Amino acid sequence: MTTDLKTAQEMMAAAVATRTAEDPEILSAKRVLKLLDKTAKSNRTYGSANPVALKFTQQLFEELTTHLTTYARLAFLVQRSELLCKDAVVYQAEQDGGSENFAFKLYADGIRELVLHEGLTQEDLSLFLASLWNNVDSNEDDDDIVTRLWARNLSTITLTTAEELSKSSVGNDSLASSMSSSDSTLRELLDRERERKKRAKEETNAEGGGSGNAKNRFQSGLAGYEVTEEELAVLVQEIEAERKQDSLMYILDMLTAILASEKSPALLTKLFNLWGTVVESLLRGGKWTVLENVLSLLHETDTVRPDLGDEHKQQLASLLNGLGRTERVKMIEDYLNQNPDADVKGLSTVLLLMQADAVPSLCSLLANVTSPVHQAIVSEALVVLAKDHPDPLVRGLSDRRPGYVRNLLVILIKWNNPKFADSIERLTRYPDAQVRREVTRALGLFRPTGNGTKLVALSTDEDDGVRFAALKLLISGQYTVPFSQWSPLLSAEEFMDRPISERRAIFQAIRATCGDEAIPYWQGLMTEWTWTNRKKKEELAVLGAEALGKLATPAAIAAISLGANKGNAAVRQACATALAHAQRLQRSLPSTGSTP
Repeated sequence: MTTDLKTAQEMMAAAVATRTAEDPEILSAKRVLKLLDKTAKSNRTYGSANPVALKFTQQLFEELTTHLTTYARLAFLVQRSELLCKDAVVYQAEQDGGSENFAFKLYADGIRELVLHEGLTQEDLSLFLASLWNNVDSNEDDDDIVTRLWARNLSTITLTTAEELSKSSVGNDSLASSMSSSDSTLRELLDRERERKKRAKEETNAEGGGSGNAKNRFQSGLAGYEVTEEELAVLVQEIEAERKQDSLMYILDMLTAILASEKSPALLTKLFNLWGTVVESLLRGGKWTVLENVLSLLHETDTVRPDLGDEHKQQLASLLNGLGRTERVKMIEDYLNQNPDADVKGLSTVLLLMQADAVPSLCSLLANVTSPVHQAIVSEALVVLAKDHPDPLVRGLSDRRPGYVRNLLVILIKWNNPKFADSIERLTRYPDAQVRREVTRALGLFRPTGNGTKLVALSTDEDDGVRFAALKLLISGQYTVPFSQWSPLLSAEEFMDRPISERRAIFQAIRATCGDEAIPYWQGLMTEWTWTNRKKKEELAVLGAEALGKLATPAAIAAISLGANKGNAAVRQACATALAHAQRLQRSLPSTGSTP
């Protein structure tokens, strides 16, 4: 090869690489195919109703819809180990396929081109995934992908098979150029070729000639491949990419190959032991996305290797079920606390793949991780895993770490189960004010009506946020409280020193929970003469008149009238205002049917 030719090849390779890197359609196709591969595996492994599978399916549909809306279709050629779109490799098993060669699966079933068209619905996508992995209809187990897709007759998905190509005169040059054309697919080329043959046959029959058929018997309609300069450039790139391959992924690929092919029981036993070491190494190093792929591979082992013996199946089950062992969760904790700004992509999926027996360890993880971001991820996992096993969370409410207790309360509130009310109620005197605020919110959610005595206790809390949250619930009118429960609060010396807004809120809470039972107390405030704390007691009398006006019962109106006659000037004015308000409420009762 001359220097000029070599230079031209290098320039062409650089041009192809630049075009591929800058083409947004190629980048979009790569993202879609990567998500397609991951979604298909998760659906096959965990079932389509699993939260992990649902998350991947929704992400795939959104990404695919965006691509089809922008480019109208997603078309790619299928080769033995890769998929191509517009001459660019958009999927390779070594890079994107994990443990399963998605391209080879399509290739082996005879598919040479697959096209997804704009308008593809979520139902079409679900049927397409079911066709890839035959996980919907059990009677389809013996069918190939082509048969399953044709049986579903999806208008938004078309394909071209090797059999169709072998019967066509479309050569490999046309095959190679079809994906680089913006307005032509291989299916369209075949349809045009069939139309051309049909017209030619009709013309031949019309002329009465028969020699054409003899000539066609000596033409196969197929052409051999030529290695072009562009293909050489691509080969150079592939070799360079292989040279730069991550050593960890290379080792995992080797282990995957051994798992798929090894027949020796002794070596398989060692291999499963080694996989346990790999899982712990990835946990210790925070390689969440890699670990996610490894766990997906292990979950699919019984499908890839149905010949495994009982001993190896037990090893595999122990490996997967042991993901949430205490020492392994501790590895996650150590990594997260040592790397508070680490990438946590994939961590949520890893936690959700744990079994319910990991809940106590995950509670410890939630208590010990320091970053709020990490705490949120663990909390989300516990919402799913601990819903049917809440005892470790309930026991954790007695912990002295307020941040941990607040996170547990948030989880219990999300479950919205009143059976946790008694356990939460015990925290009304918890030392941390933010915990007590969450407790007040939870009691309002779990016990929205009934006896409000516990809320009265919270209305004396030292934190004003807790007090006003409790009073807001009591003012709602959904609770009842005997007046005797309010008396200690009203007779306390510090009650007079509370802000007037808070005293007004307390009186309104008493009105809503006690009704007429509190009237003697307010009547005494309005008619009592005093020489000490005269200013503040006068404020209480005015607030009492206001509360009676809103109560607006006959007994309340009588008490207001008495205060208007016996109170001082400020009280008489307040009583006049309250009486007018009560009378308006009384007049509104026949038309609205409501009570004040």
